Amino acid sequence: MDTAVVILNWNGHAWLEQFLPGVVAHTGGTARVIVADNGSTDGSVAWLQAHMPTVEVIAMPENLGFAGGYNAALARVEANYYILLNSDVEVTPDWVTTLRGYLERHPDMAACQPKVLAWKDRTRFEHAGAAGGYIDRNGYPFCRGRIFELTETDQGQYDDEREVFWATGACLMIRAADFHAVGGFDASLFAHMEEIDLCWRLKRIGRRIGYTGRATIHHVGGGAL
Repeated sequence: MDTAVVILNWNGHAWLEQFLPGVVAHTGGTARVIVADNGSTDGSVAWLQAHMPTVEVIAMPENLGFAGGYNAALARVEANYYILLNSDVEVTPDWVTTLRGYLERHPDMAACQPKVLAWKDRTRFEHAGAAGGYIDRNGYPFCRGRIFELTETDQGQYDDEREVFWATGACLMIRAADFHAVGGFDASLFAHMEEIDLCWRLKRIGRRIGYTGRATIHHVGGGAL
C-alpha cells in the first residue's frame, strides 16, 4: 500500500484503546496503520501487541517529542504518502481515500488536512487546525473556524477545498518525498508549531498546502500532548 497512517504515542494507552479500533476499521485496506511509540511506560506497546495485531509498531527507546519522534519513525516507513494522526482523534469513513484523492488531483500540493471538529461538541470546530491554517503579517497563526480561543459552529461554511498556509499536525497527509526533501520537522520545536514551520518551508520551495472539507475528523484536543 502506498499510504501509511502513523500515530505517534507517548503514554497514550487510554487514547489508543478508545480510538485506534475506529482508525483501523475506517482505514480498511486503504493504508497501513502504524503506531510509533515514544518510549512509553504505561503498557501501550504490550496492549498493542495483545489487542491490535494488524497494527505495526515502531518502538523507540525514549520520548523524542512530536517533531523528533516523527522524524525518527518516518525514516523507517516506506510509503508514498504519510498521514500523521494524533492518538486522540476519531476518524470517519473514507477519510484516507478522500485526502489522498485530493493530493492526487493537485500534484503541486505537498500536504493537506481535513475538516477538524471537536470530539466533545461535534457541532463546533476544534482549535487545532479547524478548517485550515493561515498566518498574519506579524507571524501569528490562526484558522478558518477558530481565532484565539473562539471556535465557530460548523454550518457547512467551510465545506470547500482550497489552498491554505499551513495544515494541522493533528491530521496531516503529506507526500513522503516532500517531507524528506525539506528535512522533516525541526526537532528543536519538540511539540508546538512544528507543522507550521514545516508547511512554511515547503511553501518556500514552491509547494502548496491544501484543505478539503470533504473529509472530517473529530479531535479531543490536547490529549496526545
